[in-house]
Amino acid sequence: MSNPFLRSPSAITPRPAPSLVRVKATPSVLEPARDAARRATAIVYCEANFGAIDGKTANGLVRHSEKYTILSVIDSQNAGRDAGEVLDGVHNAIPLCADLAAALALTDSIPDFFIFGMAPASGMLSPGERDVVLEAIGQGMNVVNGLHEFLNEDAEFVAAAAASKVRLIDVRRPREKKDLRLFSGRINQVNCPRIAVLGTDCAIGKRTTATILARALNAVGIKAVLVGTGQTGLMQGARYGVALDAVPSQFCSGEMEAVVVEAFEGEHPDVIIIEGQGALSHPAFSTSSLILRGSHPHAVILQHAPGRAHRCDFPAMPMPTPASEINLIQTFSDTRVIGLTLNHENMETAEVDAAATHYSRELGIPVADALTHTPARLVDMVLAAFPELHRRQVALLQ
Repeated sequence: MSNPFLRSPSAITPRPAPSLVRVKATPSVLEPARDAARRATAIVYCEANFGAIDGKTANGLVRHSEKYTILSVIDSQNAGRDAGEVLDGVHNAIPLCADLAAALALTDSIPDFFIFGMAPASGMLSPGERDVVLEAIGQGMNVVNGLHEFLNEDAEFVAAAAASKVRLIDVRRPREKKDLRLFSGRINQVNCPRIAVLGTDCAIGKRTTATILARALNAVGIKAVLVGTGQTGLMQGARYGVALDAVPSQFCSGEMEAVVVEAFEGEHPDVIIIEGQGALSHPAFSTSSLILRGSHPHAVILQHAPGRAHRCDFPAMPMPTPASEINLIQTFSDTRVIGLTLNHENMETAEVDAAATHYSRELGIPVADALTHTPARLVDMVLAAFPELHRRQVALLQ
């Protein structure tokens, strides 16, 4: 199937279309929405992992949450520090606490939710973590769980929740099998640009970049809708999405297609941003292939960590190069990679800038770090590839 939005490399690389309205640099682009008073309150559990790869759910919720007001994060190794300073070097008044008792001592009333904010490779609770979740339930807190282990299928948790009259929310739990959807081809009716943010590894910042990009586009008058594909994006408040890695493989493409169609029909956006999962080249994960098949993105933005020597959790597996991942993506799918975004872990500022210059010259596409560079660079990346969005932006400002 021919992709009507594809541009040749020469159409993308010569000169990015200018952003007509500048947006503020991160972290302000991820500031909580103004209706914070109407959001539920929550404590996030991230023991010994805040700011680390397995703490990506807590990290994401601290940076951005439309659904919850995050009161504190539990991590005894960082107790007494500010979550924003630990994560991004910017104070955000979310304290890190030693345990649940310390977190509750900072509140005037019991928070609405206890969120399990870690994403371990096992996807399961340890015995100690079970005790903490039961303690939260006993305090009268609803529990949000993003693991593959579903609390609603555990008799002990179900009984405890019933006794305390609280809810157990298993974010990754898919629809009933009778309600799962097969791929239908309806994706071809979605006639606005669809951009997937994929990566060269898991836990590399795809969701963060996708969130910043969507907010930056909306800030300049281009209506963007983010479609979540993992538990953290859904917890943050993505209105459309599915935890794809928990769906039976036969239905993954169909479920992916269905939520993109729902976003298009429900919002009538100018552009749809699709959060990626894993990496197409990663032998341990297949989700990227299903995202590409189900959403048929017109374009891809690739996230890479130049300072990461090997795949996370796989020390014997070297990181792929952006060039090799781009070749794989463009061979596998009728799409084009329009930009590269960087994860600056293990890098100094000068190294990030040098890497951006190097990859831009090597690959012939725009390169930016969503967290350290102005979000306008992400907007420019999209406008260069989709000039019709630029023309629409001009028309709105006239």
